[in-house]
Amino acid sequence: MVDFLVALTIVLAFLSTFFLTPVWIKMAKKQHLTGKDMNKISNKSVAEAGGIAVVAGFVFAALIYIGIQTFIFKDTTQLTNILAILVTILIITIIGLLDDILGWKKGLKQWQKPLLTIPAAIPLMMVNVGTSTMNLPFLGNVDFGLLYPLLLIPLAIVGTSNGYNMLAGHNGLEAGLGVIILSFMGYVAWISGLGWLALLSFCMASALLAFLVFNWYPAKVFPGDTLTYSVGALIGIVAIMGNMEKIAIILFIPFFIELFLKAKYKFKTENFCTPNKDNTLSLPKGNIYSVCHLSLASLFKINKKLATEQNIVILIYFMEILLVFICVVGFLL
Repeated sequence: MVDFLVALTIVLAFLSTFFLTPVWIKMAKKQHLTGKDMNKISNKSVAEAGGIAVVAGFVFAALIYIGIQTFIFKDTTQLTNILAILVTILIITIIGLLDDILGWKKGLKQWQKPLLTIPAAIPLMMVNVGTSTMNLPFLGNVDFGLLYPLLLIPLAIVGTSNGYNMLAGHNGLEAGLGVIILSFMGYVAWISGLGWLALLSFCMASALLAFLVFNWYPAKVFPGDTLTYSVGALIGIVAIMGNMEKIAIILFIPFFIELFLKAKYKFKTENFCTPNKDNTLSLPKGNIYSVCHLSLASLFKINKKLATEQNIVILIYFMEILLVFICVVGFLL
């Protein structure tokens, strides 16, 4: 029965997102919440902030799970933690939506965006999630006490949500990376006996997979900060509550590289490439400002015809899968 409930919840997350996304696309276009696909010559408008459908599908499935656990199985052991996670995801989704709607109009600065995501950590701080004792290199086990909920938890949420938001801008990139990362972290949570945490990870991965149907090249909808903030935050949450900080750091290596490249150019660069008439892409001004550009440069060296948006995304997927294998070898075998 438990396995059936898990399967049901994951399927609900997929189906609800799959049917909600086209609805959101129509609504966004009607309200002129659209943007240009910068990696294509075409001026066709694409619906923005599609992460709304993903979060809605995720939350809906999670609430069905809570309802069944509470009223049928009479199990409320993890109810506080699950509700705290859902509140955090909803808060950061609202922040992401405001950024999607107002950010480009009001010209939000890069240093302002991390500050906006701090309130999302408050529900997790209030219920004191995770374990305050951490095993650190050279220092061994260190108990951070009150510093853990008051400092480390908000740092983790702000760091993962904003870090995940940096590596974006190509059809299918953000959603696909989320599927890979959260599926693996969900598996680690499952084998660690944290079935409820694994379920939330799989639900988000399932919702992202449904969204990817519409976000894959050529995208009918963009994810927006509503998706990147919420997925990044959930990765941070799973890392904290599942004691997977080391795994999360390894899986986040592409995002650390992205941070370095962005900082090198004082956060004034974009991830977009220069589109060509044959649907290939070129480096903007011949420079590398992003992991996306690193991927493009690698493809260009192999064969110029391979330098397409789809191949850039697939190559970054492959890099992330390699990091998953490193985690398997380093921590699970």
